Amino acid sequence: MVPLYQAKAEFFRTLGHPVRIRVLELLGDGPKPVRDLLSDVDIEASSLSQQLAVLRRAGIVTSSRDGNTVVYALAGPDVADLMRAARRFLTGLLASQSDLLDALRDEDRSDQPAVTGAVV
Repeated sequence: MVPLYQAKAEFFRTLGHPVRIRVLELLGDGPKPVRDLLSDVDIEASSLSQQLAVLRRAGIVTSSRDGNTVVYALAGPDVADLMRAARRFLTGLLASQSDLLDALRDEDRSDQPAVTGAVV
């Protein structure tokens, strides 16, 4: 039996590709046919197929056929919750970095000598 921390690490490694993350974000809005994913992700069909296969093998997404159309969906609502949690975390992180950057810029401005008049 694999320890839980190893299973979690493997799960996050599976998520560790920008195309896979983008696909999961798109599927958070509901099931989508491959053609829609392809137009939204803007990569080669073979590359998208590889990334979808990784997600499918990991049990993160499911696929079904509707005639000639293959439709993908998230395996459950927890995946969408995870994507939203990551967005909230990154939003907070970037906001705090923005605050720090603003403070540094304010500090730079206060270190510069004041200009009192123009020399002619």
